[in-house]
Amino acid sequence: MSSLKHAEARIDDPAWEGIRLDAFVSECLGLFSRSQAKARIVEARVNEKPVRIAKKLKSGDLVAVDYRDAPPPDVTPQDIPLAIVFENDEVIVIDKPQGMVVHPGSGNPSGTLVNALLFHCAGLQSSFGGEDPRPGIVHRLDKETSGVIIAAKNARAHESLSLQFKTRKARKLYLALLIGSPQADQGRIETRIIRDPNHRKQFICAKAGGRIAITDYRILRRFGGHALAALSPRTGRTHQLRAHMRHMGTPILGDPIYARKDPLFPDATLMLHAKRLEIAIPGEDLPRRFVAPLPERFKTALIRLQSLSPR
Repeated sequence: MSSLKHAEARIDDPAWEGIRLDAFVSECLGLFSRSQAKARIVEARVNEKPVRIAKKLKSGDLVAVDYRDAPPPDVTPQDIPLAIVFENDEVIVIDKPQGMVVHPGSGNPSGTLVNALLFHCAGLQSSFGGEDPRPGIVHRLDKETSGVIIAAKNARAHESLSLQFKTRKARKLYLALLIGSPQADQGRIETRIIRDPNHRKQFICAKAGGRIAITDYRILRRFGGHALAALSPRTGRTHQLRAHMRHMGTPILGDPIYARKDPLFPDATLMLHAKRLEIAIPGEDLPRRFVAPLPERFKTALIRLQSLSPR
């Protein structure tokens, strides 16, 4: 049986004025998706009075919810080939292919990185108590983002890696092919990111509300109407790089959510690749650097852009 948990928070940001309670619990507290709220919330209270989950909130309200823990999903080990960058008794580093989901969820019950890890790493599930729905997962990449991702093989390693991400000691570098070319060769984008109230799958940059998001960028090569960029996120918000590139006016080529179709590459998929991760392996003092090779989709696009560029 699922255990009961409690969470509470006060509406102290004007940007949340008028939001429904179930949306606030999902988007601000991050407890679970809004679609799960009805099944998971046992009781909701605002200013100590019981309310329905559809109640609209106002500034200063104290929101409290008692909710059920999600039952652990039945995740089946699957013999899915993995491009292993590094592995020891503590961690495994994978070059995740584009199209692979990191962990099972709604619409993706199998074929994920977790399914593959459970097959490859004997005893992984039991190392996390047998009830963790995402055993070993420390951070994630979007389904259509390829590249380097690290997973823990035990709870001790998971704690060590998670702390490095939380304290921003882990450093990530992504490559992105942009539609358009920023004026500056390098810079920093610092905004707040909130979910777009009109498009639930999108996030937008805002001056208030949400959470702070910081990305450093450097232009590696310009190709007239396109540019190859190195992106270094200093925070880890959902869709951060994709939203920041659109905010800068140079969305990532092939992005089905944040970019328009590009006439030169009408069939392009998301051109975002996690190229490098610097992080300390548990038991070691100095960080290691893990690198995922440039995918073929990048090589093909860059060769074409190079051929079209003036000599």
